[in-house]
Amino acid sequence: SYILIPRHSSENRKYIPFGFFSPDYIASDSCLFVANADLYLFGILTSAMHMTWVKYVCGRLKSDYRYSNTIVYNNYPFPENITDKQKQTVETCAQAVLDTRVKYPDSSLADLYDPLTMPPDLLKAHQKLDKAVDLCYRPQPFTSELNRIEYLFELYEKLTAPLLPTSKQKPAKRKNPQ
Repeated sequence: SYILIPRHSSENRKYIPFGFFSPDYIASDSCLFVANADLYLFGILTSAMHMTWVKYVCGRLKSDYRYSNTIVYNNYPFPENITDKQKQTVETCAQAVLDTRVKYPDSSLADLYDPLTMPPDLLKAHQKLDKAVDLCYRPQPFTSELNRIEYLFELYEKLTAPLLPTSKQKPAKRKNPQ
C-alpha cells in the first residue's frame, strides 16, 4: 500500500485529500507517494496537526499548497513514544475516514474535500482522527492552530538540535609578557 500525495492542493481545503492505494494503482507524476505505508501513517498525514505544519512550511504555487517531500514530509516532527493503544486508535480513525469516503462513489477526492461541499460525516470522521493524532503528541488538547505550530516547531527544534555542530570558542590569545 502507499499514500498518494498531490503535489498541489487548494489553500481553501481544511485537509489535503491524500489517497491510500494498493500497488495495483499507479501514481502519476503530478503526485508524490509514500511506499509501504500503513493506516497509522495515513492517519498522521491526514490530520489537522500535519495540515498545520503544511500551512507554515509548505511551498506555494500562487496561493495553493505545493507539497514537497524534502521540505514538508522529511522535516515533519512525527509523534514520539506512542503506545500501541494510541497507534491502534489512529488506525481505527483513519480507516473510518476511508470508509466514509467510500460512501460517496460518484464524488472525486476534490469534490469530497471542497470546503463548500465536504460531507458532514467525512468532516466528523476527520475530527475524530484529529483528536486521536493530537493525543499521540500530548494529553492536553491544542486550543488553536498557533498552539499547534508552536508545539511542532519546539519538537522540531528538539529533534534537530543534536544534528547541529556545537560551536567551540577559540581560546583567548595570551599576550606575551615583555
